[in-house]
Amino acid sequence: MNIWYIAVGGQQQGPFSQAQIQQGLSAGIYTRDTLVWRQGFANWLTMAQVPELQQPTFSPPPMNTGSTRAHEIDYQIHGNEMQFVEIELDPQESTIAEAGAMMYMSDGIQMETVFGDGSQASENGGFMDKMLGAGKRLITGESLFTTVFTFMGRGKGTVAFAAPYPGKIIPLDLKNYNGRLICQKSAFLCAAKGVSIGIAFQKKIGVALFGGEGFIMQKLEGNGMTFVHAGGTIIEKELQAGEILRVDTGCLVALTQTVQYDIEFVGGVKSAFFGGEGFFFATLRGPGHVWLQSLPFSRLAGRIHEAAPQNNAGFSTQGEGSVLGALGNLLQK
Repeated sequence: MNIWYIAVGGQQQGPFSQAQIQQGLSAGIYTRDTLVWRQGFANWLTMAQVPELQQPTFSPPPMNTGSTRAHEIDYQIHGNEMQFVEIELDPQESTIAEAGAMMYMSDGIQMETVFGDGSQASENGGFMDKMLGAGKRLITGESLFTTVFTFMGRGKGTVAFAAPYPGKIIPLDLKNYNGRLICQKSAFLCAAKGVSIGIAFQKKIGVALFGGEGFIMQKLEGNGMTFVHAGGTIIEKELQAGEILRVDTGCLVALTQTVQYDIEFVGGVKSAFFGGEGFFFATLRGPGHVWLQSLPFSRLAGRIHEAAPQNNAGFSTQGEGSVLGALGNLLQK
């Protein structure tokens, strides 16, 4: 495979694959006058002078939804810190969700627990297809079962799903992301029926051993709406080709399939032990879109665990802002 380099503003960028170069050209990041070079070129050439870049070979990956389309659903997100999403269903329309996520539902909604991810591909397949779908969910740490909510009445039906902890619910239309998104484990909340929930293996050993989200992440495929949940405040970043962003491994929520994801060691022993940021961080290389969260659940759970009674001598009657603080607790004993 050829390794490519580009020149933008007098600065060399790369290395890139041919697919990344062509995607940047299609997205308008580069122009036909942008200079490129690869092994075998005597000099830098404009993209217009390179025949192999004239017919892009990059194409969206196939969506694992067969010949069917995901159900088209309407929705509304309520709340601020503790949000829930209310989904409106037409007759015979369905939505899938993680077991236990349902908050309320109107009359006429039929609830069915299914084996696997609840997608139409899994539903229409045989026993082995269902076992494979369930196995994928088990590997990512999720339940073997999902719940399908179908409106069987007339008019409109509603069903609502609540966020599991403080944060934001992010609505994402998979049609806008070439039918596939990669997200952290347990981020998936609910989706239109027809969206497939699979696994995405990280190929690099560094990600496998040291990634804050582990070796395996969730893969959402299809052509419908899906909803993921993340903690704290959500920020989106659009990375240009070759642009690098380093983040805390737990703060990564989701990314498009074109973003390269790797793990790097925090330089210096002093930074690793006393910096308070852990030994590793995630390195994201564009092009592509990423979603980040300010409050990973692991960080929230760690703070709660530190403040739990079993980790202290007992509940303190002194406020955290007390002048006496810990000394006041000693005087009470």
